Amino acid sequence: MLLEEISRYGAWQGREALPPEVLHHAKRAVLDWLSALYPGTRVAPALQLVQSCAEELGSGRSRLPGRGATVFAATAAWINGSASHAVEFDDIFKDAVYHPGCPVISAALAVADQLDASGEDMLRAIVAGYEISTRIGAAVQPSHYRYFHTTGTVGCLGAAAATAALCAPGDAAVMGHAIATAATFASGLQQAFRSESMTKALHAGHAAEVGVRAGLAARAGVTGAPDILEGAAGFGAALSDGANWSRALEGLGTEYNITRITQKNYACCGHTFAAIDAALAVRDEHGLAPRDMRKIRVDTYQVALDVTGNFSPTTVFEAKFSLPYVVAHGLLYGSVRLDAFGPDHLGDAALRELMAKIELHADPALTAAFPAGRGARVRIETASGAEHEQLFPYRKGDPQCPLSDAELEAKYRELVAPVLGAEAAQRLNEQVRALERLPVRELALG
Repeated sequence: MLLEEISRYGAWQGREALPPEVLHHAKRAVLDWLSALYPGTRVAPALQLVQSCAEELGSGRSRLPGRGATVFAATAAWINGSASHAVEFDDIFKDAVYHPGCPVISAALAVADQLDASGEDMLRAIVAGYEISTRIGAAVQPSHYRYFHTTGTVGCLGAAAATAALCAPGDAAVMGHAIATAATFASGLQQAFRSESMTKALHAGHAAEVGVRAGLAARAGVTGAPDILEGAAGFGAALSDGANWSRALEGLGTEYNITRITQKNYACCGHTFAAIDAALAVRDEHGLAPRDMRKIRVDTYQVALDVTGNFSPTTVFEAKFSLPYVVAHGLLYGSVRLDAFGPDHLGDAALRELMAKIELHADPALTAAFPAGRGARVRIETASGAEHEQLFPYRKGDPQCPLSDAELEAKYRELVAPVLGAEAAQRLNEQVRALERLPVRELALG
């Protein structure tokens, strides 16, 4: 049975020493998660979630980084998972259209805090959660993404696997029941991020919380359906048009998806990244100023247009999911970081004027390549009639063009230092680099 094989791997991974390359990438994943988490603690919905759990503050042993407070593990996973998804700087496994760090690392940290686990144990649990959930996510795509937000659905399974690896290392039965129980609570609808709401970020928090509760319950003896994944009314049947379950086992335990994660270079929806990269390449190669641009044509895959084809964003949330907005911002300012969504930029008349010159088109070949391919082609016609074009078949930060360790640390400093302060941020960075040699509770999370 599928779940039995997955559970054997998860139990083994929870005790197995990580290969050096995998260990390195697991620590990169933690550092990148912290980069997304800390700015997210200062905005909605994290602010509201902390307020909603005010009576619980000071209880439990699981920390809310940047808040100096503790709560019970499931609540910490709920809040930290939501916060780390809020500013759109979290990691991606593109084949599954999935942000694994938010649910998996949020759950792992919450449980590791509760259990006073070692950093090495937490890293092994994170790897187990990434490997299991990324493969299940890839198995149900691309049809799953038509209606469901993978981070909210598959994220439950990754968080459950990480929790089980920590609370019952080596126990395949607990691993299986944790994943099975989490699978029946998998949820998260695409409509939540096709309209203005705080709900999209909550998908990640919900997944982290479900995983923690399912894992701890499984350790206490709660059982789940062993055929929940491939059963006639199970996860695959309900949430896809036909899962390819061979992908859920392919390379499991020998090849590591955590070494092939996309780390974001822009503070917006990942479906827009290749278009930003291509537009900046045309601009910089030919020295174009906005006044030189008469028409900007963006060809990309259909899902990118479905999710980000908004030409009239009025809020921060809408702008992060507006391909015309972020491409125009990149062409004007050379980047799309957090400041791209401040009030001055949202109301920038020059940016809106440039947006009006953009045309969006679905390209059949790029559409067929999704989800493994996330490409875009940008053609800029100048006022003089010249045309310049660039095709980016992948994005800066994708496995084919990864952020270097130095670039990842620069991103971390940019996003974490304003919250913790430069000195505290640097100390935490150094601790993450040595995490396999530290107790988790020694992490200076603030």
